[in-house]
Amino acid sequence: MPKAKTHKGSKKRFRVSATGKVSKRSPNRGHLQSGKTPKRKRQLRKGSMVTGTVAKKIANLLAPGA
Repeated sequence: MPKAKTHKGSKKRFRVSATGKVSKRSPNRGHLQSGKTPKRKRQLRKGSMVTGTVAKKIANLLAPGA
């Protein structure tokens, strides 16, 4: 059986906390900031948590090398 490998794209985008929750960075922060209001940009600074079955899938992608 070959070794299980961590999905490198997911490793760069998501983080699993000590309690097993999956966090991610907010989208729409890469470029084109001039068209966004200061309030929106401020709110986009915060990350968010991934929930449900998607979180389980992401945790499985990150599990082998974690």
